[in-house]
Amino acid sequence: MSKPVAVIMGSQSDWTVMRRAAETLEALGVAFDTRIVSAHRTPDRLVAFAKSAKAEGFKVIVAGAGGAAHLPGMTAAFTTLPVFGVPVPTKALSGQDSLLSIVQMPAGVPVGTLAIGEAGAVNAALLAAAVLALSDQGLAQRLEAWRAARTAAVAERPQDAPPVEGPT
Repeated sequence: MSKPVAVIMGSQSDWTVMRRAAETLEALGVAFDTRIVSAHRTPDRLVAFAKSAKAEGFKVIVAGAGGAAHLPGMTAAFTTLPVFGVPVPTKALSGQDSLLSIVQMPAGVPVGTLAIGEAGAVNAALLAAAVLALSDQGLAQRLEAWRAARTAAVAERPQDAPPVEGPT
């Protein structure tokens, strides 16, 4: 059985953020494959992956990258599959460089761009699941249940923190 989502990243260090996409897909029961595909260090691997992604059975690509962050855009340049870009935080500019690199795609090469960091990785996975849920009723129900559980977990009223125990 093919895996409908590819979670790709530019380097091993991106896994700390992109793991959150994988965990979210796993929680929703969505099969996925993870790969390191660097736009700058392994450009031939990037082109081969992007050009064959549809034939491999992928339906959506979640691509995380930091710094110059060309991975999502270059992937989108070689495939018509939906690509969701996750800006990975960087030491120099806290991921703002990544965000601008991903979001500023020219007309005709779309990349859905999410928030910087782990929130973006989770939301990219949720968007991938939402796309797949359009033709998968079971996944649609799991996604609705996942969202309902997050809603139910929000308290209606704030509570005081428990008192801090001090010396007696």
